[in-house]
Amino acid sequence: MEKLTLIKVGGKIVEEENTLNHLLNDFSEIKGAKILVHGGGRLATGMAERLGVESKMVDGRRITDAETLRIVTMVYAGLVNKNVVARLQALGVNAIGLTGADMNVMRSDKRPVKTIDYGFVGDVKEVNAGALTMLLKNGYIPVLSPLTHDKKGNLLNTNADTIAGEAAKALAAFFDVTLIFCFEKSGVLLDEHDDNSVIPRINRKMFEEYTSNGIIQGGMIPKLENSFQAIEAGVKQVIITKASEINENKGTVISNE
Repeated sequence: MEKLTLIKVGGKIVEEENTLNHLLNDFSEIKGAKILVHGGGRLATGMAERLGVESKMVDGRRITDAETLRIVTMVYAGLVNKNVVARLQALGVNAIGLTGADMNVMRSDKRPVKTIDYGFVGDVKEVNAGALTMLLKNGYIPVLSPLTHDKKGNLLNTNADTIAGEAAKALAAFFDVTLIFCFEKSGVLLDEHDDNSVIPRINRKMFEEYTSNGIIQGGMIPKLENSFQAIEAGVKQVIITKASEINENKGTVISNE
């Protein structure tokens, strides 16, 4: 089965010139089929501030009202996505920038209101693996922004880790998929203040132990949940690593054993 490398890059890396250039250079050197999924939350927050729109967050998750949806659409699908695509084209990578609405690549349902109304936020329900496979087989490199649609005419703000995980799971039927979550840290750390304390391999039992004693916390918990779900759905390998080390076999390998 053909190999596919799916890289999800965190917003902080995308937002800084040096780290973005380094990442895109490394990404351009990956052989074979590949997909890049990006965030851009801090840029969206900065744009909202400049436009006088308050950014509301609950437990690190953005509340997306109608005005915020306009801003994240401009920033994610426009500013960030097209900047990344243009730079990849300059590196000889035939990139194509997509939201979930393009080619109906990813459909979501608006998150139901329980204790919190997240607004126009999508929970992924369907991935058009056939469309992505067609692009990949024809030499195109999809660059996915963190927006999906409900097929009723509405765009929905959607967590970029979830988009990467759902795309990887859907494509596992067609490719030998390696999913790499990369950000500013060297991997999953025993001590968040010590970049040398990387946990080289982690399984679900270890994850539950580390979570219960507070070693793994915050945004790393959903990232690892996405990782385990991907492995259980047939993704060959999931790695969490530093953005500057995506080609160096470093970081934390997520294991099903």
